[in-house]
Amino acid sequence: MNQPFYTGKGIGVAILDTGIYQHIDFDSRICVFADFITHKKVPYDDNGHGTCVAGILAGSGAASMGKYKGAAPGCHLVALKVLDRFGNGNKEDVLKAFEWILCNRQRYNIRIVNISVGTTYRTRSEQDVLVKGVEKLWDEGLVVVAAAGNQGPDPQTISAPGNSRKIITVGSYDFAERTDVILSSHSGAGPTFSCIKKPDVVAPGSHIISCCPPDKTNGSLYSKKSGTSMSTPIVSGAIALLLSKYPSMSPRETKIRLKNSS
Repeated sequence: MNQPFYTGKGIGVAILDTGIYQHIDFDSRICVFADFITHKKVPYDDNGHGTCVAGILAGSGAASMGKYKGAAPGCHLVALKVLDRFGNGNKEDVLKAFEWILCNRQRYNIRIVNISVGTTYRTRSEQDVLVKGVEKLWDEGLVVVAAAGNQGPDPQTISAPGNSRKIITVGSYDFAERTDVILSSHSGAGPTFSCIKKPDVVAPGSHIISCCPPDKTNGSLYSKKSGTSMSTPIVSGAIALLLSKYPSMSPRETKIRLKNSS
């Protein structure tokens, strides 16, 4: 008997980023767009980072004949714009997005929250606000996946909210088949200031090709980026596949399964 092929179908993933371009690889799976920066109603991405993240997570590969397919091409996307065209944002807008998710999670079947961004706040009090925010989502049954940040490789360089002890924190490793490619060690490293071992898992994060707005690449529908931002949606996509097969799995069970099988 043929085994079912899981694509993450039906799983809603909230992506907090710079927005999303209505790329052909997303077909009709952008189920909602919420803009906390300029409050526009139509999906857009004036930076390109959010579209890249979404493509790694859920792109169908339609524009590349399947070559650049995302990890979970069947899940649907909840795009929340919390960063401006320079990739900057503030914690107030991020916290508003968290509350929006809690209010709309059932409507859009949101199971996963992907946060491919990290704060540069240096004070513990400023970081704690974001950490408490993601832990509230986690406690409400949402699987939160956050980037470790690109401030490594020195110890204690995990960005908030990735330094939360509860959520799944993703670092990146550099890999290239070509020997002439110079690789950099940028991934945030633990332990956290609370002596928690982080990141929880690592994934490819160097020279990742994914979707982009064509106006950012002179017409090309794909671009290449590196960093823990690219590693994070790979893991979120893997979790979407897992939850499509085991829909009753809790965030804690998901984290244990992910770590034990890595």
